[in-house]
Amino acid sequence: MRKTMAMIAVAGLALPGVAAAKDSTGCGVGTMLFDGQSGVGPQVLAVTTNGTLGNQTFGISSGTLGCDSSGMVDHMAELNEFTGDNMDRLAADVAAGEGETLATMADLLGVASADRDRFNRVMQQNFVRIFPSTSTSAEEVVKTTQAVMAEDSQLSTYLS
Repeated sequence: MRKTMAMIAVAGLALPGVAAAKDSTGCGVGTMLFDGQSGVGPQVLAVTTNGTLGNQTFGISSGTLGCDSSGMVDHMAELNEFTGDNMDRLAADVAAGEGETLATMADLLGVASADRDRFNRVMQQNFVRIFPSTSTSAEEVVKTTQAVMAEDSQLSTYLS
């Protein structure tokens, strides 16, 4: 397995084209290590490093590791993926009105720290609406979260 991964990485280094940019690999230690390198190999290695170390949540929350804690998710796919990967923890945090996974979702949505208490409270108050059943999909959770935010005068500013 290691030989296969090494061969893929070496082959990827030789392939011209796609840069290992933040836009395609996210942020984190892997992105920083392979910054400026092009090709599929560095991108795969950057994403693998980020995923293996699990450092993106910390980076986003703290605004370190090349992550921007004030940024907005550019692609709904990223928010849907995060939500799908963390559904149980997110549901527990929304029910409690606090927690790391809920804080990361707020980060991904660009909610400022000054509005976090309000965000947490509004999400908690709408738990049943956001998570109506155990079969609710990540996409439905994200869509409903945004609908709930849109109904709040303060939180709606983060949707534009």
